[in-house]
Amino acid sequence: MNALAETAFIYDYANGDCGGLRTRIGGADALLRCSGALWLAAERTLVVADLHLEKGSSYAARGQMLPPYDTRETLRRLGAEVAALTPATVILLGDTFHDRRSEDRLAADDAETVRELARGRTLIWVVGNHDADGPRALPGETADELSLCGLTLRHEPRPGLQPGEVSGHLHPAARVKATRGSVRRRCFITDAERLILPAFGAYAGGLNVRDQAFAGFFIRAPIVGALGRDRVHAVGWRSLAGD
Repeated sequence: MNALAETAFIYDYANGDCGGLRTRIGGADALLRCSGALWLAAERTLVVADLHLEKGSSYAARGQMLPPYDTRETLRRLGAEVAALTPATVILLGDTFHDRRSEDRLAADDAETVRELARGRTLIWVVGNHDADGPRALPGETADELSLCGLTLRHEPRPGLQPGEVSGHLHPAARVKATRGSVRRRCFITDAERLILPAFGAYAGGLNVRDQAFAGFFIRAPIVGALGRDRVHAVGWRSLAGD
């Protein structure tokens, strides 16, 4: 699935075990990690979007029973990223909670995990459409959007040209054409001017990047960074299929 020849702004695979893809967004160096997190090394900042904590319990309250382990698994994966990178700042890029009552349903152990993630670093909750109030009892700062490294970080991408915008909200996923059928993966999507992150949450799902919801955001044919088991795969637009 390597499409580096098509994409001048994807310029390297990261050394080591993370399998990340190095690129530039609005002139800033960025690492797209296999977990679905964004790493801004210059600022020692880790960015994740759309955790949707307590989505399982939200569905259960409406009679749709899902295994109630999504929050714990999502926080475990986030904790692994924090342990690997020791960031100075962690930015939660909106829809961290699935709904406005999710914090009340959070298990004590999971709340303590969030507190532990915040110790010794800055934790910033960018608000989203699912969690517009931000946290009440958990540590961290709340923001509508942030400016960092010449980038603007917000939950929902804005229409039109937005150079340097980093967002979430749309849960991008790619269906990649293969010799036998296709394979579907969560993904980053970028044209080097802006970046939309994949959903980090265990139950967050994904929307095909060829959906009309993504139309008009990119000034050139974007590429996706499809999340594989141990590598982010750069995939050109022509290699993608609709659902």
